[in-house]
Amino acid sequence: MKIAIVCYPTFGGSGVVATELGIALAERGHEVHFITYQQPVRLALLSTNIHYHEVSVPEYALFHYQPYELALSSKLVDMVKLYGIELLHVHYAIPHAYAGYMAKQMLKEQGIHIPMVTTLHGTDITLVGKHPFYKTAVNFSINQSDVVTSVSQSLKDDTLELFDIHKPISVIPNFIEIDHYHSSYTDCQRSLMAEDHERILTHISNFRKVKRIPDVISIFKNVLDKMPAKLLMVGEGPERALAEELCMKYGILDKVLFLGKSNEIDKILCFSDLFLLPSQAESFGLAALEAMINRTPVVSSNAGGLSEVNIEGETGFLCPVGDVHSMSDRAIYLLEDDKRLEKFKEQAYKRAVYFDLENILPLYEAVYRSALESFKLEQV
Repeated sequence: MKIAIVCYPTFGGSGVVATELGIALAERGHEVHFITYQQPVRLALLSTNIHYHEVSVPEYALFHYQPYELALSSKLVDMVKLYGIELLHVHYAIPHAYAGYMAKQMLKEQGIHIPMVTTLHGTDITLVGKHPFYKTAVNFSINQSDVVTSVSQSLKDDTLELFDIHKPISVIPNFIEIDHYHSSYTDCQRSLMAEDHERILTHISNFRKVKRIPDVISIFKNVLDKMPAKLLMVGEGPERALAEELCMKYGILDKVLFLGKSNEIDKILCFSDLFLLPSQAESFGLAALEAMINRTPVVSSNAGGLSEVNIEGETGFLCPVGDVHSMSDRAIYLLEDDKRLEKFKEQAYKRAVYFDLENILPLYEAVYRSALESFKLEQV
């Protein structure tokens, strides 16, 4: 199949999933075209089956905001015609499904018919999508998609509750590629980050308010009151400055390492004893899954799809959003006993194996084939 993938090319979960999916599809022999405004961060190498097409948005004084959706839809039309692309897979309802729909209509005028698969990832529904300014466009974009998938049952339920959707939504969870985590890193020495007697806690995110960064710092402060520990904060975003201020306020700045953005998440997680994810909302919790495949148990909120990944009392613990006291207690419970911690580490890994790419990729291929076959029948 010749597939166009439209996604955000950034460190966010949706961009990572879309990129890894495209790479895996190319390895299976499919021809994959990434169409976005810059090369995705996880797309290190291009190959015979992988192509990248940059969407350029010319700047005109007439436009207060440059019309990315217009540039994207035009680029999609051009690439479909040039490369004979058979199917569009867009990640995020807006602006990508919206632009995809416009591209389909322009192609239709030229006698070219192509199906569009839309994958919902979270903030396109739970944050941006339900805003009154965008809700109508999101509702329209989802309903105009030929196939709709969601990364969790929780997100599917939210979508059906918030919007008037008159087509089925298939749940295809996010994934990790286990083969990428089998290497043993010689530089994975705990002494680089902490003393032997210190526990290491980690948080990875884009440091937005929805991640509840102050809760991460407060949980760590409570752990630190009970045992020696270090906290690794990975990522960048608007809440980083606040996190640093809180560390200074609590007098723990020397115990917290801010590592910025990184493409070496697995190397960082190999140091970790516990992963903290107290988010206000998580459609799936890809960061938690990446921690678990690295044998790191998770203490998280019970928001969104996290309970579909992190199993209470098995791979870690789930607590109500904002319940710093409970999260702190659960973290201390895990960290204070070596045997208990090791048991949770192994159980976290076993759960993560369920989400191996080898199990999830065939689900997407089946969706593509179904979309193509149904679309062809409709055109007869």
